Amino acid sequence: MQPDVSFVIAAYNAEATLDRAIASALAQRDVTIEVVVVDDQSRDRTLDVARAYPEDIVKVVALPANRGPGGARNAGLDLARGRWVAVLDSDDAVLPGRLAAMIARAEKAGAQIAVDNVQVVREDGTPDDIMFPAAYLEQLGEISLADYIAGNVVFESRFNLGYLKPIFQRRFLDENRLRYDEQLRIGEDYILLASALASGGRCVVEPTTGYIYHIRTGSISRVLELHHVEAMAKADAAFAAANVMDESAKTAFARRGRSLRKAASFLSLVQHIKARAPLKAIRTALSDPAAVRHMSMPIAVRLRRVAAQFAAGTGR
Repeated sequence: MQPDVSFVIAAYNAEATLDRAIASALAQRDVTIEVVVVDDQSRDRTLDVARAYPEDIVKVVALPANRGPGGARNAGLDLARGRWVAVLDSDDAVLPGRLAAMIARAEKAGAQIAVDNVQVVREDGTPDDIMFPAAYLEQLGEISLADYIAGNVVFESRFNLGYLKPIFQRRFLDENRLRYDEQLRIGEDYILLASALASGGRCVVEPTTGYIYHIRTGSISRVLELHHVEAMAKADAAFAAANVMDESAKTAFARRGRSLRKAASFLSLVQHIKARAPLKAIRTALSDPAAVRHMSMPIAVRLRRVAAQFAAGTGR
């Protein structure tokens, strides 16, 4: 029988958390499921953890080469048999009633995509805030392409919709040949959902909380690097060339483009500071003063000190 849902779990060095993710997928109520775990050339015991489950419960794929998060998820999507597909990060989890609630809401509305609220959990395991105010999601109801792009303006969005974890009608993805961009290591989720919306998919909002997002170590300056932003801008250009947007989506897209350029300037600035290249840092800051506003106070203080040292060294 065809399962209601295929969970696709891309895993890389996830032996400490993979069991939690799989167990939460298997605990779903009122839906039939299959779990597909794709090991992306892990160097720890991730593959052993996945293979500890019976093959008829958890399907395991060991990739011959590392393909990154997008590539690993694509391998899982190609094997999925469910009417719906749900991507689950290997260090996250889902609540037992999540998929039943999301599918019911999507099918009632005739939608091909559904999202829900996210519970944030700190690194010590204690719950933090719910990511989105319930009233905000209830009012939103359905997410348009313009809504989604506007909710993914780097460093500026009030509520970053990129954190949403959608489920997709598998047939819709296949018919529209939608897959993750394997060139992206950050932002691949955004492009897939944006492409699905641009292809005519309707995305409904289930305002209850069903996805559990576990915070990972790393400040934005360590996790998000300049080459990531450059790859995101390239993917956005390809998206614009391949899809038709209405005026509201075009306006949001232009704003996102400006934010990516500012982010690139900011990260270039941080890169120069870390490399102790004061001349390059100052040139970057002068060419785009808006980038400086994105900096945290310690880095901003450091920039001023570097600038002062440069001025003293030249007699200015």
